Amino acid sequence: MSVTIIFGGQYGDEGKGKVAHYFTVKENAKYCVRVGGPNSDHSVYNNNKKILFHTLPTGIIEKGTIAVLPAGSYIDLDILKHEIEVSGISKDRLLIDENAVIICNEYKVMAKESDSFERIGSINSGTGIAVASRLARLSKKILAKHCAELKEYISDTKRVLRMACLKNEKIIIEGTQGYGLSVLHSKEYPYTTSRDTSASGFLSETGLSPFDVENIVMVIRAFPIRVSGNSGPLKNEISWDILKKELGCTESIEEYGACGKRLHRIARFDEDVVKRSIECNRPNIIVLNHLDLFPNYKTNLNSIINELEDKIGQKIDYYGDAPNKLLKT
Repeated sequence: MSVTIIFGGQYGDEGKGKVAHYFTVKENAKYCVRVGGPNSDHSVYNNNKKILFHTLPTGIIEKGTIAVLPAGSYIDLDILKHEIEVSGISKDRLLIDENAVIICNEYKVMAKESDSFERIGSINSGTGIAVASRLARLSKKILAKHCAELKEYISDTKRVLRMACLKNEKIIIEGTQGYGLSVLHSKEYPYTTSRDTSASGFLSETGLSPFDVENIVMVIRAFPIRVSGNSGPLKNEISWDILKKELGCTESIEEYGACGKRLHRIARFDEDVVKRSIECNRPNIIVLNHLDLFPNYKTNLNSIINELEDKIGQKIDYYGDAPNKLLKT
């Protein structure tokens, strides 16, 4: 088995980019797959410099890795071009499936002119419109194989990944957003994203088989967040000011979405959404991020982790207390 799937166990922004990069290095992965659209930003540190990716997988910063955008990808050409330039990857290190969908300018305009931000807190990237257009099946011109600008990258990624599995070459699938936002499985529909954000949903977007999967890695954060606005319920919601007072700090700790540039909502840990994520996705590895938001967390590390393990009913295998660091428990 060759595949490791990274998925979020809450509402996104759990630190999946950092974790995907970590497992790319740990597994010595050759292929890094990013599914979904540019409505999710994943960060990674390269030589202590933070890089944000909305389309490319974070593991691409490692020399020799190959980025794959499979059929379940939604591509904003402007964003992709920028990330190719920023990452410096060569043409032979990016493979795009012919059935990936292009987010055209029309879709982005339609999204911005809609009421989706006020209604469900959407960041209006055009991804949802692109998903709807694919399902409507009114035109084949939305596919990557019909985009002249992507001609040199087009590949049968299903066959490439199948051959990789047959050679036992390692593959990292980097999922987007979080299980609590799944359009199929969230309890909070319609306050969801436009796709299924489960581990099996991500796998289906690549064209690989469940028999190929070796690891399912769930990433959660100590203090879950949702995007700003009318984005849906957030149990145990608090303010950033309350957290700052508890931490005794005066500097800014607020988090803003790189996509929408809006202040995130934040809450104390809620085990309900995490337990639902575990039940559906059955992760064999759990990563807990953002422990640094607990006061005196370094001296209380074991007790904090033990308490959260009791709440979710499963062992936490790794923890992160900094944007570029991951440690075993």
